[in-house]
Amino acid sequence: MTGIFVQRLSVIPVELILILLSPIFFLFIAFEWYQSERKRQSVYHWRDSLANLGLAAMHQAGDALSLLLLLPFFFWLSQFAVYSLPFNLTNLVLLFILQDFLYYWFHRASHQIRWLWASHVVHHSSRLMNFSTAFRQSLTYPISGMWLFWTPLVLLGFDVQLVLAVVAINLAFQFFVHTRWGANWGVLGLIFNTPAWHRVHHACNPLYIDKNYAGVLVIWDRLFGTFQPEVAEVPCVYGITEDFESVNPLTITFFEWRRMWLDLQQDRQQGTGLKTKIAILFGPPKGRTEAAASNEAGDQLHD
Repeated sequence: MTGIFVQRLSVIPVELILILLSPIFFLFIAFEWYQSERKRQSVYHWRDSLANLGLAAMHQAGDALSLLLLLPFFFWLSQFAVYSLPFNLTNLVLLFILQDFLYYWFHRASHQIRWLWASHVVHHSSRLMNFSTAFRQSLTYPISGMWLFWTPLVLLGFDVQLVLAVVAINLAFQFFVHTRWGANWGVLGLIFNTPAWHRVHHACNPLYIDKNYAGVLVIWDRLFGTFQPEVAEVPCVYGITEDFESVNPLTITFFEWRRMWLDLQQDRQQGTGLKTKIAILFGPPKGRTEAAASNEAGDQLHD
């Protein structure tokens, strides 16, 4: 029975998984909006929510188009796989754990490398935190290279379609941690990402910035020293460190790409050389150095 489920999962077109789950997502958004309005809390602003929906549509369209190129590449790459891993529950669990591990490093790299941050900043750019924030994704992830982080799974011998399906399921789980509701889920919070842990990740307070990169499993943050619990005395301030706020999906999408282009143009006029150009594209994102220094000071304060 398990084998049949795994096989069926592997043949579901990956771009359809999140679309098929969207009615559940919208139910959670509607209920959270209703409860926040009833309690007179400013959790949702309609312009922000519309921007999130627009960004989600652009992201899905971009992913669907990129799969036309990526699927042939992944299938070509699979001929060099070390193993030929069959469909079974053990391999499915192994794939889930390995994919989540790679997601952690993709997510962490997206906060440290400006080329990746140019896409990921879209997700962090809202000053609000609610279920619709999970929809706030970038059209440009295929350009920045998110897909590169899944190539080790293909080279290990996992089925290409199944790898992409597990990626989609991982992202679907993350929808449910984008909320101001919920604490750390007690014992479950020792292993799994929770709303409390993810609120910290979206905060731009010095204490919280660049923490809690978990997708599904928070064990990677605990192992690699990036875990930070929510502190009652330090309420989360959402958004990015730069003074940026927009409800225009195109402005949000190309905010950091535009800044990189302007920095390259300025560098060209100054003629500072290749090393500086590489630093502009692949060094730490603008403003992250100062934030990291503040973060270290915050860590020392709470040790």
